[in-house]
Amino acid sequence: MNANYSLLFYLKKPKNYVNGQPKPIYMRITVEGLPKELSAGRECLPSRWCPKANRASGNKEDVRTLNSYLDTLDRGIEKAHTDLVKEAVVITAETIKNKYLGITAKPHYLMEIFADHNQKMEALIGNGFKKNTLKGYKTSVGHLTAFLQKKLKKTDIDICSIDHGFILGYDFYLRSEMGCDGVSVAKYMKHLRKITNLCLALRWLKDNPFVFYKNKAKAKEREFLTQDELERVINKHFLIPRLAQVRDMFVFSCYTGLAYIDIKQLLKTELCNGVDGNLWIFNSREKTGTTTHIPLMNVAVDLVNRYSDHPKCISSGIVFPVLSNQKMNSYLKEIADLCGITKELTFHMARHTFATTVALTNGLPIESVSKILGHLELKTTQLYAKVTDIKVSGDMQDLQQRLTATEQKKQLTALAS
Repeated sequence: MNANYSLLFYLKKPKNYVNGQPKPIYMRITVEGLPKELSAGRECLPSRWCPKANRASGNKEDVRTLNSYLDTLDRGIEKAHTDLVKEAVVITAETIKNKYLGITAKPHYLMEIFADHNQKMEALIGNGFKKNTLKGYKTSVGHLTAFLQKKLKKTDIDICSIDHGFILGYDFYLRSEMGCDGVSVAKYMKHLRKITNLCLALRWLKDNPFVFYKNKAKAKEREFLTQDELERVINKHFLIPRLAQVRDMFVFSCYTGLAYIDIKQLLKTELCNGVDGNLWIFNSREKTGTTTHIPLMNVAVDLVNRYSDHPKCISSGIVFPVLSNQKMNSYLKEIADLCGITKELTFHMARHTFATTVALTNGLPIESVSKILGHLELKTTQLYAKVTDIKVSGDMQDLQQRLTATEQKKQLTALAS
């Protein structure tokens, strides 16, 4: 950034100044209207100072010596500006002043910045950030610390030392030694990119080390239950109460699209009659904060009624007595075995099942599916929802019927004429 600057020498009146006494000479560096001042280290009588020339007036030896000294300062400021231009540093009055005085910027270290970022994020839990988000960033700190220690034999690194080679090395380390898949690598690199973007914004970094980096990770295929598999889970009679309870929560998610945390926090007060007079859910998604209005189908209403008298639901005002996510997923594996399902059954699969098997396959528009799921973008819904062969077959049959009807109508018109 080759910003122009101006330099002014002037006399500055000190406190408790006595008329007739010399005043200290100051120089003012100005860039784009923003000034910085510093002492020239000399004094001059006001009667001998020429404001227009920015120099002392007269031909005496002491005047020529003073003006020669000020010329030296002028050249020093000019050299500082030229050096900054060569270094491609952002030119400000502050940077020129620091360059002239030999003041170097304090180095900023990656792990210190990362730790400060995480501390601020932790302070804002519940006010813009979630615990799971912080958990992911803490994992990133662990991976970066291990990478620095193993590959660079350091515990921290100057942020200015991070370049394209560092980015590629960290990517390779995550894949080869940590065994991370493409999606996980993309997440950890996203965390590091956020820190480097912060440093770029604060002008601690000159160049973006991610400018040539691209992660080509593809999203994993989202598994879902087919209609047959879903019916097997619904119709299975469990003698063990905990399995029956987990099955009910899972099925409720399959018919509402609610995530685990949203079902766990679902309150009875969030169940109200909607515009059609039927029972609806009116709440906000925990993950995105988006408002969701979900009309309940009969299966979901029956499940709500089934747990209305549960002691935990009565005492806490919640709709379901949901267990921890770890226990839910553990019990779902038992349920899958008992139902003859070979897929790795997890609670989150219920959302995919709702989107694909319950909603899209039965003709619900993807826009409605997206609104029910609480997605901010339609492309997110497209990752969840798969157009099944059954849906394609049904759509093609409908198309064939429309084409046949059109052809028949043409034939009748021709006969009539």
